[in-house]
Order: sequence, then structure tokens, then C-alpha cells
Amino acid sequence: MIQRISRLKAALPELTELERLIDEGRQHMRIRVPVHIQRAEDHLPFYVIEMGSTRKNAPVLALVGGVHGVERIGSQVILAFLKTLIRRLRWDPAAIEQLHRIRLIIIPIVNPGGMADNSRSNPNGVDLMRNAPVEALQRTPFLVGGQRISPRLPWYRGERDKPMEPENQALTDAIHHALKDQPFCISLDCHSGFGTKDRLWFPYAKSVDPWPGIDSAHAMTELFEYTYPHHDLYLFEPQAHSYTTSGDIWDYLYDDYRTSQPNGCYLPMTLEMGSWLWVKKNPHHLFRYHNLFNPILPHRQQRILRRHLTFFDFLMSATATMASWAPTDAITQQHHHMAALTRWYPGR
Repeated sequence: MIQRISRLKAALPELTELERLIDEGRQHMRIRVPVHIQRAEDHLPFYVIEMGSTRKNAPVLALVGGVHGVERIGSQVILAFLKTLIRRLRWDPAAIEQLHRIRLIIIPIVNPGGMADNSRSNPNGVDLMRNAPVEALQRTPFLVGGQRISPRLPWYRGERDKPMEPENQALTDAIHHALKDQPFCISLDCHSGFGTKDRLWFPYAKSVDPWPGIDSAHAMTELFEYTYPHHDLYLFEPQAHSYTTSGDIWDYLYDDYRTSQPNGCYLPMTLEMGSWLWVKKNPHHLFRYHNLFNPILPHRQQRILRRHLTFFDFLMSATATMASWAPTDAITQQHHHMAALTRWYPGR
């Protein structure tokens, strides 16, 4: 028993760090474990942490990581932000005031079983980002867009007409609950493994056509670039510019939100950290599957944990002030819609 626990801690240092941060910052948190994920003999906790305002209409920011277990750096970036936030709350009145203006939802490890196994999929062999009941509207890349052939192949969606995997059900329940009746919401899902530049993707993954919320995506992009004109870190773009998929969980959550709250503004984004650059700088990444998605040199990992803190702070402020910059009237919506088409869909 002791050996099994020791092996689990060695395989899941992110879970150990999360529970240590929960102990350190518990007075600021509302903590739930809606499900335990089974992995062999282990039952791993699925943590949902809520911080900040309890007002019903407080704008919501959700930070999510570890959907793909092998992409550990996504969880690590969120944990680094959480550590900084907890420690600022000890001494910084500005941080306390900022947090009280929003409701912050943090789900750092969606797929603890996959993370313990260094696997993209969950313990059932399902790719959680291909598992939602959403079908692509155009042709998707073979296998990459999601397949139902076999869990032994990557990007497996799960059996048709079966419920979502327990990790996805817990994730969607938490986000549904947080977004219910909220007029202003942002979420950020942290991944790695595509391209040489960090990308900030917005929906849709299921379609190459312009996303209905593209006006709000443009408004936020413009706000960030105006505020940080020398911060050339991110490529803002629709996900479908890179590839299309079926089963994307954020497509599913956005469509559900739009159906229930047609006048609300919800901006789901994905941070896709460009791990190909790490491979280019250090070819040793090629020798282990896990290293294709995570930095292996300590100084590079530290740099990545630092580099996104500015954007996380920006999201906190942008969420709190969303009513002032998000397009809510017809004229502003039309302006940002046309500007978005010019930027991301030239020629349309």
C-alpha cells in the first residue's frame, strides 16, 4: 500500500503540488471533488476550486489544464499562477480587490489518470478533447479529427451514443454550473504540442466558417494588443485555421451556453503552447513521447511558467471589466465582426 502511494506520488507530482497549494490557500477557496477517476486500483480526485466573489452575476473566469495527460506543462502553468495568486493575497490589497470582482474557477488536472500514465487519453483510451457529442461540419483530417475505430489508435472519441467520459462529465458540469445565468464569461484551457509559436485559439474546432462569437474574440485580441504592444508572445486565431475536429468540449459548452443565454457573452479560449520550438532547440525531446509536449531543461520550464503570468493577470482584469469592452450593442458588434473578418478571413 505504501509503495503504491509512493509510486502514485512519483507519477503525479502535479497532484501533490495542487494539494499542497490547497492546504496553503484553503481560506480563499471553495473546494469540491465531484468525482474520483479510477485508474487500476487508484481513485484519483478531480478537483474543482472556486475563488473570489459569490455574487450570482459576478463575471466568471475558468482556468483548465491537464485535459491531455501527457501535456503536463498546461497544469504546471496553472499551478504556478495559483501559487502566485495565493501568496499575493497575503499582502496585496489590489489582488484581493481584483479577485473579489470575479468568480474564479480552477480545474488544474482534468485527466489525472492519463497524467499518471503519461498518456494523451484517459485510462479508458479516450481522447477527452474528441469525446463531446459534437460533429464536425466539414471534413476533418484522418484520425486527428477524431476516430471511433479503436482506443488503441490516437484521437479515439469513444463509442457512439455513449455518455461522455467521467472526466468530461465532471468538467462540463462544473462549467455549466459556473456559467449558468452569467452574462460575461471567459475560459482558458491550457495545452501544448502544436507549432513553434504559442497560440490562443477560439472556436470553432468543428467548422472553418466564422464563429458566431468572433466579435468578442476580436475585441479581446485588440484589447490585449493595445495594452501590451511589445508583448509579441501569442498568435490569436480561430482553431480551425490549424485543423478541424469532432467532439471538441469547448464547442459543446459554447453552443450550450448560447442556446440557454443568447444575449450573454462567453469567450472560450485554448492556449496551445508551441512545443515544436522546444524540440527544435533541443533534439533530445525526440527520444521520449512525453518530451514532445513538455520542456525537459529546468531553465526552459521556469521560463514557460513565468511567461504566461502576464496573460493570466490580464484575463483577471479583462473578466472583471468585460461589461465595458465586450461588444454588447449592435453597432459595436458589427464593427468588431467586420474587423475580425478582415483579420482572420480576408476575401470573405
